[in-house]
Amino acid sequence: MATISIKKLDDVTFEVVISAAKPSTHVVTVKADYATKLVGGKLATEELLRHSFEFLLARESNTSILRSFDLSVIARYFPEYEQVIGKAAQ
Repeated sequence: MATISIKKLDDVTFEVVISAAKPSTHVVTVKADYATKLVGGKLATEELLRHSFEFLLARESNTSILRSFDLSVIARYFPEYEQVIGKAAQ
């Protein structure tokens, strides 16, 4: 099983390291208004990212995840993302 480590780089940018058979590093931007839309302030941004990467890893390998992206991009590839993540905050 992969281990997810998250490091805040600035107010909206985070480095996510996935320790797996083939480790990967991802830089993700999370705009405050999008995080609020998803979880209504019920989760810290780092927890939102953790749930988001768990969501992604359930659907694809860590090496298939984009190396740099805005969190909102996930919904373009997986239309159910926002609904699933919203439930994680309840």
